[in-house]
Amino acid sequence: MRALFLNGTVGVGKTSVADAVGDLLSDRSVPNAVIDLDWLRNTWPAPDDDPFNNRVELANLRLMLGTYRDAGVTHVVLAGVMETAEGRAQYEQATGDLTVCRIDVDLDVVRERLGGRHAAHDAHLAWHLERAGELQGVLDEASLEDAVVDATHLTVAEAAAAVLEAAHWP
Repeated sequence: MRALFLNGTVGVGKTSVADAVGDLLSDRSVPNAVIDLDWLRNTWPAPDDDPFNNRVELANLRLMLGTYRDAGVTHVVLAGVMETAEGRAQYEQATGDLTVCRIDVDLDVVRERLGGRHAAHDAHLAWHLERAGELQGVLDEASLEDAVVDATHLTVAEAAAAVLEAAHWP
């Protein structure tokens, strides 16, 4: 099974682009699954030594990938955040054949998107606005990607097509 991990800071559109990539693969008759990794780690409380519940996420991902393999899926699209080389190694171990594509969007655009998404929750908005810039710096420093797509001025469909091209996927 081939895996495409869409990485990026909060608010760049990873989930939306992953869904669109899945649609393009389906249109091309490529058996695929799309997984928003946030849902695989959505538990509370998180352990002090794993504040984003990455261990839970990876354990759930391994289980799901087996089910998808059994169902004939050949390509899986993952939307999430990968911050470290150790994290990349863990995803590679879980998936086998992994390509990481980072989606970049200008931080002013990200902040605008986050403002719309979290307008009703000041505390959530403040956290996401702070995290967006912080995480952007972490991802710049880590440089874990095989490809980068600047989606600042792209529609979701255009970004999905650019991701597939950058990743050399069908």
